[in-house]
This record gives sequence, C-alpha cells and structure tokens, in this order.
Amino acid sequence: MQKTSILLAAVAAFGLAGCIDNDAERGVVGAGAGLVAAEILGTDPLGTAAIGAAAGVFCDDAGVCR
Repeated sequence: MQKTSILLAAVAAFGLAGCIDNDAERGVVGAGAGLVAAEILGTDPLGTAAIGAAAGVFCDDAGVCR
C-alpha cells in the first residue's frame, strides 16, 4: 500500500506542479497532493507528503513539468 501512495503522490505532484512557477510552490503543491493521497489510501501522511513535496520540487529538474 505504501508504494501505491508514493506513486499517487508523485503523479499528482507532477500533474499539478507544471502550473507553478518556482520550486517552493511546487513543493507545497506536492506535499498537499501527498496528504490527499494519504487520506484516500489510509497510509502514513507524513511520509507521503514528504515524497509528494520532493516530487514537486524536482519535477522541473527531471524535465516533467516545464
């Protein structure tokens, strides 16, 4: 179940973060997406939010959300 929440948080962060201008804002959006994913899936909210924040911050570096 944890892998599913991490994947869902990453997908949501990548999808939402493309509309945001800087890394800090993308990180906040990713963390929020992670919290939503954790609530839906019933997993650890802190860990999933951290993964979502990291995905949001680094999505432009990976070339996903330009």
